[in-house]
Amino acid sequence: MPDALDAATKPCRTVTKDEVAHYARHGWAKLDGFVSPEIVAKLLEIARGRMGDDGDSNEAYGLNQPYFNAEYGAGLTIPPIRGLIEEIGASAKLLMDRKSGVGVRYFTDFFAPKLPASKKTKNAGNGPTAFHQDFITFAVDRTGGMTFWIALEDYGPEFGTMSFVSGSHRMGVMGSYHTYGAGDLLDVFPEVRALGTSEPMRYRAGDVTVHSHLTAHGAGANLMDRPRWAYLVLTQPADVCWNGAPAEAFDTTGMKLNQRLDDARFPQLA
Repeated sequence: MPDALDAATKPCRTVTKDEVAHYARHGWAKLDGFVSPEIVAKLLEIARGRMGDDGDSNEAYGLNQPYFNAEYGAGLTIPPIRGLIEEIGASAKLLMDRKSGVGVRYFTDFFAPKLPASKKTKNAGNGPTAFHQDFITFAVDRTGGMTFWIALEDYGPEFGTMSFVSGSHRMGVMGSYHTYGAGDLLDVFPEVRALGTSEPMRYRAGDVTVHSHLTAHGAGANLMDRPRWAYLVLTQPADVCWNGAPAEAFDTTGMKLNQRLDDARFPQLA
């Protein structure tokens, strides 16, 4: 597939009012048919080109955990994918719904194949995803961040698709998954378990789930014999600042406490 896609092809649609309302109430939403088939095909082509058909031929990204094998997307440097990221930013602003009108900026993007549990893998990423929040790992000072999780093929629960704890985004920050020992967030905070979890998602290629970085979520292992390919785009509020903690997602060299993430690495999208 050529690098330049048809300019008339819209990379994704915009979130609906019902999806915005669902996100506000539950902390997550399923966006059916969100990304165009052309962009999905391009993303899968890029992912396999970098990571191999097995999703495991790349060099380690540095996230040594069982949830998935990560590869930085660099989508801002690829014109059709940058177009997707910019459109995602517009939807993220609607979902965030900051009454002050504060916008949204890019945070990161990456490919995240969950590797088959039955196979020995070079990289980590072939285990279940323990229930956790994302917020604490990002070293930012305010809420409003979210992840758009894009399915690049059709997947059901047998591939280890995600479940969400509806309403958990209202429970505040509940610690790092690194501190839960042999358990997970639902063991450490049984009051969150009492909220109940959604059924594992079923995706068609181009479907998306978007969740707040405060929403508890998890997934089973991939029980199939091939990777579960996903592409993730993360956004943050435009006024987000570094909180001074060590950051897994960005280099803090030369930064100062409470500095805004407003340099060229984090362009404002909407």
